[in-house]
Amino acid sequence: MKSSIGNKHMHRETLRSLGLKRIGDSVVKEDRPEFRGMVRTVRHLVTVEEVD
Repeated sequence: MKSSIGNKHMHRETLRSLGLKRIGDSVVKEDRPEFRGMVRTVRHLVTVEEVD
């Protein structure tokens, strides 16, 4: 993940909504359209992997 410093306010808020506070944080979310939209908004800042 990249830093949110220097990015738009809404991108920083989206990261917080996803539960990401620091570089290197990881969270597990269920596959729902709301979360997919949030991840799509900040896709240049995060890495997404599927967990079985």
